[in-house]
Amino acid sequence: MKVRTRRFRNLSGTENFWPSFTDVISTIVLILFFIMLLTYIQNLLTGKNLETAKLNLEQAQLTLDAKNLEIEEAEKQLRLLEVDIEETKAQLEESKLQLILLSDEIEKQNQIILTKETELANKETLIAITLEQLENQKKIIAASNAELEKLRLKLQDIALLRISVLEKVKKSIEEKIGNSNDKGEPLVSIGDNANIIINESLFFDFAKAEIKPVGFPLLLQLSLAFEELLDDNEVKNYIDAIVIEGHTDSIGDPESNRKLSAERAYNVVNKLMEFNPSLENKYGEYFAASGYSEFRPIASNDTESGRQQNRRIEISVVIKDSNIQSIINDYLDETEIAN
Repeated sequence: MKVRTRRFRNLSGTENFWPSFTDVISTIVLILFFIMLLTYIQNLLTGKNLETAKLNLEQAQLTLDAKNLEIEEAEKQLRLLEVDIEETKAQLEESKLQLILLSDEIEKQNQIILTKETELANKETLIAITLEQLENQKKIIAASNAELEKLRLKLQDIALLRISVLEKVKKSIEEKIGNSNDKGEPLVSIGDNANIIINESLFFDFAKAEIKPVGFPLLLQLSLAFEELLDDNEVKNYIDAIVIEGHTDSIGDPESNRKLSAERAYNVVNKLMEFNPSLENKYGEYFAASGYSEFRPIASNDTESGRQQNRRIEISVVIKDSNIQSIINDYLDETEIAN
């Protein structure tokens, strides 16, 4: 206290122009206050800027996040596009492979088509040739048919010759001695086999081989008719034989019937030659006799009328096989020349 008093005393006693410590301190404090105030104000201003910056930063972050999402979505879409592109590339490669395979298949099909077209052309050519050959064959067949028709007509003429000869004989007999006997029975008839049929009762008694006189006129006329026919060379050239056939019914045993039928046939031939010696002298070699016993019936042997029909004499004209063969050979020769 004492010191302080003294000091104050000294200070008060001397005039001093320098600022006091208190003033300095006060000034410093004031300066510091202003600095702090400026700092506070600056901090206030800086805080607002920071808030604004923070908001801007947050907004930028949000924008960035949105952009990132867009980028991620774009990357996702890009990956999908890449996958699609890869799939498209794979499909493209597969399509290229299929196209190559199809091209090969098309080439093969074209080759097959070309081969088929060639085969078709060959077949068409073959068909054309075949048709031409068929036309030629038709002409040949037509010519052959014409020749065959001629041959048929000639053979038919020969076949009809037998009937024609026997019809002429039958007509000659009917013109000279009539067509029936006193009982109204036909003297001669033409059978289904184109033979002249003479009923047994006109020539023979039952089971007898001797010719009855009542039959002599018929035999005489037969001999004259055959001579007249054989005098025709055109007819004679086709005749091989004139066969007198004897037939019986089934009464009795076959052996006796065979003997009876043969004897009757022989007796008819002999009487023909006896009544007309000229026939025997000129054409004796054409006549023959045969006996068929009961084995060629033309009716049933179970009735009397049937047995009466079976007891008969038949006259058959045999055509020469050589004449028929000659006609056939002529046809074959003409055909061979035509070919």
